[in-house]
Amino acid sequence: MHFAVSLNIAATGQDVLEFGQISAFIRQAEAAGVDMVIISDVADEPSTSPFEATTLLAALATVTERIGLVASASTLAHQPYNLARRFASLEVISHGRIGWNATLRQNPREAANFSRPEGFSDDDFRRRAEEYIGIVQGLWQGWDRDALLLDKAGGRFHDPDGMHFLDHRGEFFAVRGPLNVARSPQDTPVLVMSGLNETDRDFASRVADVILIAEQSAEAAKVASADLRRRALAADRKPEAQKVLLTVAIESEPPIDGLRSLLGSSGCDGFNFVLPADVAALQNFTDRVLPELQRHGLAGQGQQGTTLRAHLGLGTGGAK
Repeated sequence: MHFAVSLNIAATGQDVLEFGQISAFIRQAEAAGVDMVIISDVADEPSTSPFEATTLLAALATVTERIGLVASASTLAHQPYNLARRFASLEVISHGRIGWNATLRQNPREAANFSRPEGFSDDDFRRRAEEYIGIVQGLWQGWDRDALLLDKAGGRFHDPDGMHFLDHRGEFFAVRGPLNVARSPQDTPVLVMSGLNETDRDFASRVADVILIAEQSAEAAKVASADLRRRALAADRKPEAQKVLLTVAIESEPPIDGLRSLLGSSGCDGFNFVLPADVAALQNFTDRVLPELQRHGLAGQGQQGTTLRAHLGLGTGGAK
């Protein structure tokens, strides 16, 4: 079973968490065997949080050793080359423990901050996001693993045969590539996708490494996970190339029997626990919920290998 924790540091009406509080919580989650923590900082209302999610990941990478670190990052707020480079750099800092949580939903308030006060039509936004994600994944694979030689004595920076120009020219973007960052220690950062509707499922099944679903019943989750796996197989993906995690809002006392039953009947690969960003909730989770999950064998089973892909059993990166 795989186990993620989602923390929205920008949710309004909650505590303004200091870095020490966030890092202490994540180190405790790491010690308990949590596979990854997902940091979100996008909210519909103005936020009092001082942190931008990817910058926060860089700091967290220096105080953790095993846990995967995933950040939400908007396809409106960044150019694809810059975002791809930022996550590639985080990969170097973390030694291969990074993921990007991408969504195909637009936030009208966000669009107004990035020269698009009118936003996009839903169809345009979806096509643009799909093109954007494809560019980012292509840039992440722009260097072969051993392409950067860095041979000062011999005057050879790289092997030209191991460098691949993207040369993308699409409906919304034109990007030449490659990145000026070497290939990720885990091949490519992990692509997490969430907030999907029916229209999004084919695309997510083709490209995502992890899909977060939020169905409200075991039967609905079983139908959704089976549908995603069917679509992934139709896209010629290997069964181990994608994980489906069921999003659960956790209370003060974890419903152990309910979680175990849900895991067995939903067809999912594990849980994504959503926590409010306040001190009391984080303390309750580490002091009461995590020990109970560990005691009943529902946590502490992951973190195999050194990279996030290894934790999740995903194999090498890429679409297949």
